[in-house]
Amino acid sequence: MKKTRLLIMILTAAMIFAFPLSGCSKQNESEEPADAAAETETEAEAETEEGSVIDYMVLVNQSNQLPDGWEEALETTTITNSVGDEVYVESKAYEAYCKLKEAVEKDLEGYDKGEVRLELDSAYRSVAAQQKIVEDFTEKYGEDYVKKYVAVPGYSEHHTGLALDLYFTIDGKDIYENEDLVQYPDIWEAIHKRLPEFGFILRFTKEGEAITGYAYEPWHIRYLDNPEIAKEITDKGITLEEYLGK
Repeated sequence: MKKTRLLIMILTAAMIFAFPLSGCSKQNESEEPADAAAETETEAEAETEEGSVIDYMVLVNQSNQLPDGWEEALETTTITNSVGDEVYVESKAYEAYCKLKEAVEKDLEGYDKGEVRLELDSAYRSVAAQQKIVEDFTEKYGEDYVKKYVAVPGYSEHHTGLALDLYFTIDGKDIYENEDLVQYPDIWEAIHKRLPEFGFILRFTKEGEAITGYAYEPWHIRYLDNPEIAKEITDKGITLEEYLGK
């Protein structure tokens, strides 16, 4: 949920070591795994310097918990978005996002409502931060609200660092809140059609609500590190759960 962003970022900053960037730019070599040169862009797994493995096809949802050791193995890049929030993203997913951003902004040149710039609202969220959200929202809104709208700690896809929530600016004005973002279906269409090319899928579609357990979110995309698989999922109109047979 977008309105918890300050709490999330403060907690997350204390939980993980990341590399600060002000926007999409080339990362230092020290940010790459030691054997990154041997990895291909379409491989589903990448080894970190510690020897742990990040599985880009991992399924974390209401029934599947974040794998043990994931947060220790995760390597992230930090950016500051247009509203001044720090966002932590799995480093390879961030590189792909930068390419997506460049392509989408080029596609939207001449947009009749003004210049469009794609932005990141959130990505990595620690298990500890999620637990704090549950506690705060239970106190503020009650248990029934939390059960309906807040993921159980350990079962949020944002823990992976591979789930990205997007927003955008139009002529420098932040279009940030959910109720405002849904007023621009033409922009979302331009974004969604480019996702597979860079290894992303729209994670929570209208058609997949009964399977994912979440309502349609045009801003929530998921990095798979495999454009061919992303295209297959998108073309077939299926969910990640269906593709993985889960």
